Amino acid sequence: MARNNKTELVVLSRLFSSAVFREMAKKGRSGLFRRLADEVGLEGLCDAGASVGDAFDRAFAVLRVSGQRNEYIYRSAISHKILMGTHSLRTASMLTEFRAGACKADLVILNGTATVYEIKSERDSLARLSNQVANYKKVFAKVNVIASEDHVEGVLAAVPEDTGVLCLSKRYQISTEREGVNRPDRVCPQTVFESLRSAEAVAVLKALGREIPQVPNTQLHGALRTIFADLDPSILHNEMVRTLKRTRNLTPLVELVDQLPESLQAAAISIPVKRSEHIKLVEAVETPLSIAMAWS
Repeated sequence: MARNNKTELVVLSRLFSSAVFREMAKKGRSGLFRRLADEVGLEGLCDAGASVGDAFDRAFAVLRVSGQRNEYIYRSAISHKILMGTHSLRTASMLTEFRAGACKADLVILNGTATVYEIKSERDSLARLSNQVANYKKVFAKVNVIASEDHVEGVLAAVPEDTGVLCLSKRYQISTEREGVNRPDRVCPQTVFESLRSAEAVAVLKALGREIPQVPNTQLHGALRTIFADLDPSILHNEMVRTLKRTRNLTPLVELVDQLPESLQAAAISIPVKRSEHIKLVEAVETPLSIAMAWS
């Protein structure tokens, strides 16, 4: 396979899509995986006797080469080197595609605070970055941008000095170019409210000792938003972190993550599948590749 063929890199990237992951979890196999693997000759890149998991690792190894990396490679680096490296799945939580104002955050890690990571891979433009950072500051105390080596200078020039800038090196290491400042006091309570599920917003208010208004469902959203507008930003942010760590808890995924190859662990953390489907997913990943190439 030509390593610089863009079409083949797109196909390899699709192996790590939610469609493949969910299909394996639901059925214990994936016809889409087989078609994609067939399209790029993935079996020929793997050793004899390789499993489906080995094939994912091989595809990941091709994708993580600098200049060819997609967003999933960056998510995986953050998952392993920060979420599971610095923290743990039992003590921290991770959110993906989390609404923040007019934007969706690529990835958020909740530990003692809420830190958002905006990914700017080799394939991304920096055109929207200033607007994204401004929106993230309304919800998260700490904003980081993680970029390729080629983008770092542009990112440093584009974002305010309180924004952290990280670099994913050609050797797949994360370095800190500039440390982000933790500022829970600057969040916008109304924007935080719009980011939460209704039950989470109610839980936050109860924890802060606020009464939940007894109004018809059609009026509840507006009533809750009015109460949120009155809250102290720092106190609200801290309670938001505590609530989301509970409602988006990753502990149930610890056993599953341990049973998957490293290349699929970020998918397991960010793509929801039913607890009852974990066994099928692991069985699919452990299937010999030669057998999986007959999946339909």
